[in-house]
Amino acid sequence: MAEPKQFKFFSPILAGASLDERLWACFGALLAICVTGSISAFLLGHGFLLPLIVAPIGASAVLVFAVPASPLAQPWPVIGGNTISALVGVATVQLVPDPLYATGIAVCLAILAMSFTRSLHPPGGAAALTAVIGGAAIRDGGFVFPFVPVALNSIILVGLGFMFHKFSQHSYPHKPVKAPTPSLGFTSQDIDGALADMHETFDIDRGDLEALLRLIEQRAAQRTTK
Repeated sequence: MAEPKQFKFFSPILAGASLDERLWACFGALLAICVTGSISAFLLGHGFLLPLIVAPIGASAVLVFAVPASPLAQPWPVIGGNTISALVGVATVQLVPDPLYATGIAVCLAILAMSFTRSLHPPGGAAALTAVIGGAAIRDGGFVFPFVPVALNSIILVGLGFMFHKFSQHSYPHKPVKAPTPSLGFTSQDIDGALADMHETFDIDRGDLEALLRLIEQRAAQRTTK
């Protein structure tokens, strides 16, 4: 039955998403953010001058709990991406005194640094930006900020994600699905060539993409032979 037009914008935009999956993601993010803040407060004490939890961790929680199979949500991108970007932000604000220019430069260099370290993580851009415009406490904290609280928050979040997904029946860190035996339909080189032809970047592991295409091919072959 066709979906009513008025509900079109409420349909999931991610392949494989379902209401149950989204509810699990909401519950996981709720636990993770509360527990991350609580653990940070316990370890650092409420007298700590820097924030106990930073805003980019909220964005990281969306990836870790809503799309745990995404390459952008894996442990190294979460921890490395946030920490490296915060380091870039702190260095930028010390070298570029004008915040108008420092914000753009920090995010630009954060993307570059994450790309070279294979830790691309969208919230990292927010971590770099926070280091620039986060206020006097973050500015005075200097190079402590990328490690405490940014790296600390990120490590706790990843640990909670690992434990939570044991119950949600998702693999985290994600293990790419094993592709069926190749057939005569297409080769791995065909996939790489097609990706190059499209000139786009897709948020899916290369192995997962091949496994998906192989399964589609397999199902199509079974359907046509019935």
